[in-house]
Amino acid sequence: MTDPRPAADSHDVIEVRGARENNLADVSVDIPKRRLTVFTGVSGSGKSSLVFGTIAAESQRLINETYTAFIQSFMPSLGRPDVDALRNLSAAIIVDQERMGTNSRSTVGTATDASAMLRILFSRLGEPYVGTSSAFSFNNAEGMCTECEGLGRATTIDESQLVDRELSLNEGAITVPGFQVDSWYWQVLAGSGLYDPDVKLKDFTPRQWDDLMYKPVTKIKTSGGNITYEGLVVKVQRLYLAKDRESMQRHVRAFVDRAVTFTTCGACGGSRLNPAALSAKVAGRNIAECSSMQISDLAEWLRQVDDPSVAPLLATLRGTLESLVEIGLGYLSLDRESSTLSGGEAQRVKMVRHLGSSLTDVTYVFDEPTVGLHPHDIARMNDLLLRLKDKGNTVLVVEHKPETIAIADHVVDLGPGAGTAGGRICFTGDVAGLRASDTLTGRHIDHRARLRDTVRTPTGQLSIVGANTHNLKNVSVDIPLGVLTVVTGVAGSGKSSLIHGALPGRDGVVVVDQSPIRGSRRSNPATYTGLLDPIRAAFAKANGVKPALFSANSEGACPNCKGIGLVYTDLAMMAGVASTCEECEGKRFTPEVLKLKLRGKDISEVLAMSVAQARDFFPSGQARVILDRLSDVGLGYLGLGQPLTTLSGGERQRVKLAIHMAEKAATYVLDEPTTGLHLADVDQLLALLDRLVDAGNTVIVIEHHQAVMAHADWIVDLGPGAGHDGGRVVFTGTPADLVATGDSLTARHLREYLA
Repeated sequence: MTDPRPAADSHDVIEVRGARENNLADVSVDIPKRRLTVFTGVSGSGKSSLVFGTIAAESQRLINETYTAFIQSFMPSLGRPDVDALRNLSAAIIVDQERMGTNSRSTVGTATDASAMLRILFSRLGEPYVGTSSAFSFNNAEGMCTECEGLGRATTIDESQLVDRELSLNEGAITVPGFQVDSWYWQVLAGSGLYDPDVKLKDFTPRQWDDLMYKPVTKIKTSGGNITYEGLVVKVQRLYLAKDRESMQRHVRAFVDRAVTFTTCGACGGSRLNPAALSAKVAGRNIAECSSMQISDLAEWLRQVDDPSVAPLLATLRGTLESLVEIGLGYLSLDRESSTLSGGEAQRVKMVRHLGSSLTDVTYVFDEPTVGLHPHDIARMNDLLLRLKDKGNTVLVVEHKPETIAIADHVVDLGPGAGTAGGRICFTGDVAGLRASDTLTGRHIDHRARLRDTVRTPTGQLSIVGANTHNLKNVSVDIPLGVLTVVTGVAGSGKSSLIHGALPGRDGVVVVDQSPIRGSRRSNPATYTGLLDPIRAAFAKANGVKPALFSANSEGACPNCKGIGLVYTDLAMMAGVASTCEECEGKRFTPEVLKLKLRGKDISEVLAMSVAQARDFFPSGQARVILDRLSDVGLGYLGLGQPLTTLSGGERQRVKLAIHMAEKAATYVLDEPTTGLHLADVDQLLALLDRLVDAGNTVIVIEHHQAVMAHADWIVDLGPGAGHDGGRVVFTGTPADLVATGDSLTARHLREYLA
């Protein structure tokens, strides 16, 4: 419930004065403390720059400064935000959608400490007695399965996918990504002296073959000095197989899919634990069985475990599990790998740590907490945000969904546009004031998409037969071709399992998701989309020089900063400092290159343009084609030289979509494309989806947004619930039929939305 009391004095507001981080235009604003404030505005309007880049960043920087210089050397280096003054900050806890690491040893249980508590429970009550809690840990030598070393899976590598035995090393026999002739990895193998690099691999002796492929890590003396050598298979396992698949670059992922077969470890059956750990039981179950149970079932099972000697532990563990259920994650299991969680699921897992916290007067910062949530689940999320506020905390939420904007005590609306057209405060006040305002958000907060007057006629069908991935129960469904199909259902109902488990890999299917784009701080939209190639060609032609001069990764790079624009200084035990390169002033290129112009602009000025500005600068040609695609997916505000690491999940997906639009695709699969989109931008997305379908493509969208559901030609609704309560198709048909006759949670919420 909103507290009507006004802020008593200046200490009851966070004062921001003169914020200029990224595109913020000297923003000054007061944000009430111990209230729920929602920050709204179109993508790129400056919401994240104000909330994360300024308020949260400065709070964390000031906390880090309270530690000794030695301890700070182990912490991330945080620069001071570009702001004149920030007053009355409290400690900020950021609960974001960043993926929870790519380590296959990290699970929901390890991330929430539930596994640690379960291990202690088994070490105290398990019969027969096995040992301390470490004896039940798959990350500890005492408890892990010795065959798979606690990973739960075995890998079989197809040697023929690693090398071409008809060739010698010098002829390029190794076909693994990153091992091309003259690469560093290749040089270590070819220069080891263990075999002749001019001899074809098929003529190697058994000993030479074993050295090339399987020799363990060892030091070897060569004419060039000592080298650390390891066989090709050993190196591939270390480089690629210890990583989460989703974090790999696309070509590496394709190689791994080709060359490696993953199977459940035969010794432990995938439990990751050794026989001793699996022998101990509590109330008839071993720890692996408990970890693989759906969390809602595990919470129920724990109620029958009652022993005074572990009463406080049981109470804490039950509280953690019940919080996971309450937050809508009861369908997960503790052994679910963290890397397989969606951004929204990862954010909600992180929330669990804070729900039971005794801390008050903390600033909690959330980044679109409704991502991945069905309208049915958004009400639960809203309750959690209100509970955090009611404990006396300041809750700051960046959000687009009207259901969450509606519960705010205070709204800060940024805009009016994106990039250089944004970065200003358009409105501050309560929700009623926002509705009455003439801002873009105010005008769209009650905007509703309508059902189609007529739905398109399918041109065929894509059949999924007997799908059993995760919680799916032998699902068979036909997805119509040539139309817009929306696959929906509550979080955990099996939508992603159905679509991502059955469609990728089929001819003509292009999957466009929100997974991270692999790249260094040198990567940006211009390099990733191939836009830099026609830009460099245009500069080269205009100046009569070679294109390589206009690459910050090649000949034209400033030698001082190596084309990064920043110089990183290691201050030993103190935090390192990143400062703008003095020689190129952050422009990344040599003075000679910066003298070369294209229609009055140098290369650094072009890379500083937004997509929209660059479209005006390149009115035709291949550059304009790529820029038009970026504009079509709603990224007109994005800077050409903006590091890819600064893009949100929704922005990453739209950059990928822009690239795939160039392909001759037949079927596009999109995963929650409304993520990060303002209400006004959703209409633009719907128009883009229509264009894709009208051009002869099939578009399949996994989505919760009612506007997208209403706009669809066909709906596949999964449920009725999550986890083992889901995994079935509860409706297929047109949105009009769903609204008229459906009785699922989706049907009820879509009816309410349209009413």
